[in-house]
Amino acid sequence: MRTTEPLPPIAAIPVAPALTIRGLSKTFGDRVVLDGLDLDVAAGELVSLLGANGSGKSTALKCVVGLETPSAGVVQIEGAPVERRAAMVFQGIHLVPRRSVLDNVCAGALGRLTWRHSWSTWAVPNDVREEAMACLARVGLADRAHDRTGRLSGGQQQRVAIARALCQRAPVLLADEPVSALDPAAAEQVMTLLRSLTNDGIAVAAVLHQPDLARRHSDRIVGLMHGRIDFTGSPRDVTDDLIGQLYAADRGAA
Repeated sequence: MRTTEPLPPIAAIPVAPALTIRGLSKTFGDRVVLDGLDLDVAAGELVSLLGANGSGKSTALKCVVGLETPSAGVVQIEGAPVERRAAMVFQGIHLVPRRSVLDNVCAGALGRLTWRHSWSTWAVPNDVREEAMACLARVGLADRAHDRTGRLSGGQQQRVAIARALCQRAPVLLADEPVSALDPAAAEQVMTLLRSLTNDGIAVAAVLHQPDLARRHSDRIVGLMHGRIDFTGSPRDVTDDLIGQLYAADRGAA
């Protein structure tokens, strides 16, 4: 009887990280803010960036989304140039307070659709409104869709901003100090929400100034000092001494 030799195992195809940063540098005049930063964030991972003011945390995120132009380096989303495929949530909640919550979330679809010319009249297609409602449901605010955004609390408005980011359908969500202006209870809610997004396969990179929140909600913590990575590790591996050294060593302006 003829026998068949077993086939050799199929080699695993390497999967590109959701976010890849290589050699990222940024200078403002003679001041070096980022100095050859290398960082990967995987799909379904939440990475928190810690560091004192001036360590380059926020600048790194702004370079990823194009709010700052890098002096050198490469940024890729899923192995390709960024091309608006990263969404961002800010410390200052940039919403239109007189418009409805739903209208603000629909704005997340700008840039990926072709109806920008009609935005001045807020003539948003029905399918976009349906998607925006689904994003609001994801953040627990579907029942506030038709309220004026300015009537919501700070924590609720930050959740609206996250829903707007989800409406971009971006595989990477960047959060620049998303809880710094919130009370502890609202901050915990927002971080729990960001953490839950990783279950949907979204890669999340968050700049934080609260090490306790980073420990509770992160898969990995990255410490930045003088524009370079000083340490990276799991919350269990990042000691109080490591964090203390970060903030003791760099007291410059942001």
